[in-house]
Amino acid sequence: MEFKHVPVLLDQAIAGLKVKPSGIYVDCTLGGGGHSQAILEKLGPDGVLIGIDQDIVAIKAASQKLRGYQACFKPVHSNYREITRIVTDLGYKEIDGVIFDLGVSSYQLDTSERGFSYKQDAPLDMRMDQNATLTAEFLVNSLGEEELAEIIWRYGEERWAKRIAKFIVERRKKEPIKTTGQLVDIIKGAIPAGARREGPHPAKRTFQALRIEVNKELEVLESALEDAVSLLKKGGRIAVITFHSLEDRVVKDKFKVMAKGCECPPGFPVCICGKKPQLRVITRKPIVPTSEEIVLNPRARSSKLRIAERC
Repeated sequence: MEFKHVPVLLDQAIAGLKVKPSGIYVDCTLGGGGHSQAILEKLGPDGVLIGIDQDIVAIKAASQKLRGYQACFKPVHSNYREITRIVTDLGYKEIDGVIFDLGVSSYQLDTSERGFSYKQDAPLDMRMDQNATLTAEFLVNSLGEEELAEIIWRYGEERWAKRIAKFIVERRKKEPIKTTGQLVDIIKGAIPAGARREGPHPAKRTFQALRIEVNKELEVLESALEDAVSLLKKGGRIAVITFHSLEDRVVKDKFKVMAKGCECPPGFPVCICGKKPQLRVITRKPIVPTSEEIVLNPRARSSKLRIAERC
């Protein structure tokens, strides 16, 4: 299958980065190369774009797509948690901008054997990095009932988390849970019929939770945001696109903390903590897709873009 992924909030994100022709930029989630291509089109011969992705299929596809920009484009197969090492290994001390387009790509969702989708029966995998060892199959067949419930509640915000975990544990006593189809059937059995008729697909939140746990998405994100900001030059910008409230909350809170200066108690005549703000938040409220973009790309519906600038 061809690696296809329609970039979300493309124009808004690129405009927010204020790309300089001679700048050094990092796309932490290369994917199909949509945001990277838009950045490369604005770079001159001295500009550089480093594209990071933990999915080797994405690296190969984007390298082919962007082969005309070889002088400026540096693809790296890795997790964006390694952004500091990657940038310094390539010989750079600072960068002018960085973009994160979080979540799962359209290609990963549509490639059934990757196990991300609850709409197709496939092996229960969900690894973004196919060299990793932890899979969703291991989680549902190995974790205790309480631990499963905690993951489904924390990362999926699923009100029926305890019941779903209980049903999973009961089913695996009879047979291993190896496919997405098996898991969907278990979830449907656990959620009462009345609740299944409302809202999104009944398996959506549980699948999201397992995917986040398999790939350690939120814990990696928090440290990667800090590292990315520390690499930015003064005036450099960071743009982050999220697709669910948990991601957006991490970004919003991290930006808020890094934009805060003095932490001395109120009433102190002079600052003694010496803390200076690292960021200036550009988007007080997140940028969301237009109705036209949602019509063209329904998966953009829940996306939010936040932008900040290095002080």
